[in-house]
Parts: sequence; C-alpha cells; structure tokens
Amino acid sequence: MQLQTRDDERKLNNLTLVVYILQGLSLFTGVPMLVGVIINYLKLDDSRGSWYESHFRWQIKTFWVGLLGTVLGYALVWILVGFAILGLTWLWCLYRVLRGFLAFNDGKGLPL
Repeated sequence: MQLQTRDDERKLNNLTLVVYILQGLSLFTGVPMLVGVIINYLKLDDSRGSWYESHFRWQIKTFWVGLLGTVLGYALVWILVGFAILGLTWLWCLYRVLRGFLAFNDGKGLPL
C-alpha cells in the first residue's frame, strides 16, 4: 500500500519513533519491546510500499532474534556460557536500535 496522505505518513513516522523508543527502553526493562512488536505487526500492512516498511521489519527481526538470544542465554546460564550469550544479545539489540534509529532520523530505509 502506498502512502496516500501526509497524515498517513505522519502516523507511520510517529509509530516508528515510538517503537524505537520502546526498544531502547527494553534494553533496561525488557517488557516494552513486546508492546513495540505488537504495534509493528498491527501496522505492517499500513507501511507496505513505503520506506517505513523496512523499519518495521527491522524492528520485528530485532525483537525475535533478541528474544531467542535471551531465552538461550538464560537457559545456558547454569554452564556460564549463558552470561556471554546474554551480553552479546544485549549488545546486538543495542546496535540494532541505534542503527535503526539513526537511519530513521536521516529518513533512510534499512536493508531487509
């Protein structure tokens, strides 16, 4: 779907920003990322065909890989390697949030 009005674009812009903020907060609390991915899935169809779609997909992938790394890390904490997995997952998520936000701020899409 192509954006049809400036109002549609403004709404997608605001939602993309809100999800990046939620993902940034989740680096310290965890829960907001779930809210963000729900927003992404609910509004993904509205973003189709726009540069916002790449951000929505980027945010969704950040959630799922971050969740996988976190679950795996906690499952392996008992053999100590889990701490390294948790640390690397946190750094990866931090990178994804920062890179995504900076591209968003510059009005650029992201690789899918």
